[in-house]
Amino acid sequence: MTTDTHQIIEQTRHWVQQLIVKYNICPFARREVERKSIRYSVAENRKPQVVLQQLLDEAKHLDTTPETETTLLILPSGFEGFYEFLNLVDVADALLIEEGYEGVYQLAHFHPDYCFEGEPQDDPANYTNRAPYPTLHLLREASIEGALRDYDDPESIPERNIEFARRKGAGFFKAILPV
Repeated sequence: MTTDTHQIIEQTRHWVQQLIVKYNICPFARREVERKSIRYSVAENRKPQVVLQQLLDEAKHLDTTPETETTLLILPSGFEGFYEFLNLVDVADALLIEEGYEGVYQLAHFHPDYCFEGEPQDDPANYTNRAPYPTLHLLREASIEGALRDYDDPESIPERNIEFARRKGAGFFKAILPV
């Protein structure tokens, strides 16, 4: 692992611990951080086809490694533009379906310039989906279903996060996301 790769992973891990877990953005993340069951992988190549193959490789890793709960595939270069990244997400979703992973894995995504559709770019609520780097997040569908079954009112999570983000303001999040 190169120094850059190590630093990219550490910045992403810091974001997960200091924002996602600490402020309960995802109430299911703490357990996986504590279990050390999150895999952090960096896509060194900028070519979409290579990144998509790496995403499939990560799905295959999850297939054979049940102790790994989830994977964050971090894209440090080549997908800085948010809309270009969303195009990659669309292709990745279609590829997962084509490869037989529909209902097995769900793809979530984060980006430094994330902006919810119809919301202004400077809305602090966008920070609930902003990360240090563009990131594709593979989650096990069965685990999501189990976690949601055991959580009271899961539909309230996004609304609670939006409220929290707007209350804290953009400056709060910029201090956590130094990249």
